[in-house]
Amino acid sequence: MNRIVWLLVVCIFATGSLSAKVKTQVVDYKQGDTALEGFVAYPEGAKNAPGIILVHDWMGLGENTKMRAEQLAALGYVAFAADIYGKGNRPKSMQEASKLAGTFREGDRKLLRARAQAALDALKSQKGVDQENLAVLGYCFGGTTALELARSGAPLKGTISFHGGLSAYTPDDAKNIKGKVLALHGADDPFVKADEVAGFQEEMRKAGVDWQFVSYGGAVHSFTIKEAGNDNSKGAAYNEKADKRSWAELKNFLKEIFPK
Repeated sequence: MNRIVWLLVVCIFATGSLSAKVKTQVVDYKQGDTALEGFVAYPEGAKNAPGIILVHDWMGLGENTKMRAEQLAALGYVAFAADIYGKGNRPKSMQEASKLAGTFREGDRKLLRARAQAALDALKSQKGVDQENLAVLGYCFGGTTALELARSGAPLKGTISFHGGLSAYTPDDAKNIKGKVLALHGADDPFVKADEVAGFQEEMRKAGVDWQFVSYGGAVHSFTIKEAGNDNSKGAAYNEKADKRSWAELKNFLKEIFPK
């Protein structure tokens, strides 16, 4: 065998495989009469690939969530980035984001679940998706949304929250969770306090959910989002170590819930 070819084969086996070629497209869909605009990333030629919903942070569907979708597609998953707020409805400031997210998070969680369910339906309609192997993950506001979709009884193999809110308006709904849950949390997050963490863990225990909770020392809210800056005193900041560690944790979790 040619030595160069032999070295290439060795590298492929050492790393697992070459990354799949990723395709992307914008997807128009609806929840009721509300127009929504999602984003799907998938490996070229995908067949019976596990499907994953990604839910954005409080700033709405943007480049960070799309980038994560593409990363997941490169690993062999069909990744659908949801639009909870509505087509063209993107906050221009943190004040706008706080108000808009609050209408769902503190106000109408029934509507929040409906928007998440619409994303799940849109994911299932994509070509190449294995409808028996589905998961949801979210960032900050999206982590809250992911957990609400799981609490609604959606047929998910897994639910992942990155620095998300953990509170539940109806904790008893945890009994409806079908799959496993992974919560990735900044140990110094001032927005998700110790009593909220304790309440979430008790909720999971009472419902008999297969759950994991991983807390990263020195990390605050938004630790996976580079645009959050690096000043922990603001309560939200990027943390490179926590970002890398939590992504590795996610990949292991996905391998567990989607065994080949």
